[in-house]
Amino acid sequence: MMKFCVIAFMADLKHRILMVSDFFYPNFGGVENHIYYLSQCLLKLGHKVVVLTHAYGNRSGVRYMTGGLKVYYVPWRPFLMQNTFPTIYGTFPIIRTILLREKISLVHGHQAFSTLCHETLMHARTMGYKVVFTDHSLYGFADVGSIHMNKVLQFTLADVTRAICVSHTSKENTVLRSGLPPEKVFVIPNAVDTAMFKPAQQRLGRDEIVIVVISRLVYRKGADLLVEVIPEVCRLYPNVRFVVGGDGPKRVRLEEMREKHSLQDRVEMLGAVPHASVRSVLISGHIFLNSSLTEAFCIAILEAASCGLLTVSTRVGGVPEVLPDDMIVLAEPDPSDMVHAIRKAISILPNIDPQVMHDRMKRLYNWNDVAERTEIVYNRALKCSDQSLLERLSRYLSCGAWAGKLFCLVMIIDFLIWRLLELLQPAEDIEEVPDVALRCHQHGERIEEIYRCKSE
Repeated sequence: MMKFCVIAFMADLKHRILMVSDFFYPNFGGVENHIYYLSQCLLKLGHKVVVLTHAYGNRSGVRYMTGGLKVYYVPWRPFLMQNTFPTIYGTFPIIRTILLREKISLVHGHQAFSTLCHETLMHARTMGYKVVFTDHSLYGFADVGSIHMNKVLQFTLADVTRAICVSHTSKENTVLRSGLPPEKVFVIPNAVDTAMFKPAQQRLGRDEIVIVVISRLVYRKGADLLVEVIPEVCRLYPNVRFVVGGDGPKRVRLEEMREKHSLQDRVEMLGAVPHASVRSVLISGHIFLNSSLTEAFCIAILEAASCGLLTVSTRVGGVPEVLPDDMIVLAEPDPSDMVHAIRKAISILPNIDPQVMHDRMKRLYNWNDVAERTEIVYNRALKCSDQSLLERLSRYLSCGAWAGKLFCLVMIIDFLIWRLLELLQPAEDIEEVPDVALRCHQHGERIEEIYRCKSE
């Protein structure tokens, strides 16, 4: 039956949430999927959700996605690895305008890599908003990049209202890096759209065993491990074939390995795989191989398991928390141990029923559960008492002898800029947009626009 979508102006919304990250559609990845699915489920729970990200190519301005999800693609171009150039204060005017126009009550930032996330959380706290931060990655403590990132995270989380991590390992890592009190950090795992990732209708034969790899071909994802593991597995099992989806700087090494060992007919390189095509690649295989060297959670494992694939993965980060022991074979990030894990996985393949595995994933992970648990975090954040500038500055002072003073100076300047913006463009002069929700009606029903007014 035909459906018509009409506009409904809503008044009694629970929360008005601004999701912020440099990483969002049309870019694809774990963070992008998390923000999208979480936002859709929060909309169904009756909240207003707006997404703020930077422009992607010609995609700039305000766009609407499924379910009436409103997205601001602000006209800033990515500077490095899809991140905008860090301006500290340059983004304040437009962020302030969006917060006031959309009548936002809470700001939710995603991913420690995102400069837009850090700057928005800083400005939102200056304006008195409650903020929540979700950390999607793990970081080290020794290399220069990690030391710098950890100090930036310490600055952002010094005044965050609540934080969310996707695994208990990720929580320990975040608390150690940022000095955030553990009672402020909640663990809410990722989920998978089981309606999208379903097993093939017909079970694959086992005359040829297909091992699927879908990952960015970079060092952190263990592409160098694949270079050593794939030839050895092909030598041990003449009936094994590999399908590798993904792109990145390490693709050249995999291509060279394929040429060196004459495996062109047994190692298929697909290049970058659009997210809409991931399922079709997964259901062509029996085993999913994850070789990451660091991982906070790994949504790709959930997608593979939902499609009925047995998973072989490195035992790193939060990966051991993702699946039950009978659905995954873990190995140390060492080529010989990974080959041993693949041999074990091949031996237990006859005991794997893809449909049973899919049904278990439907019970274990779903985005509605993630949204309900996130809603609890929002409620607790909004109940926290407001703090004055002096009370907030005391938190920054505890970040280090020199860094603490620098952070205080940054926040004092941010406060002065906010007062200047209030003087130049008072909040009362910024037009508020109506809260809009899309309502779908079946063909033949009376279609009407619903206007609900709420007395102030």
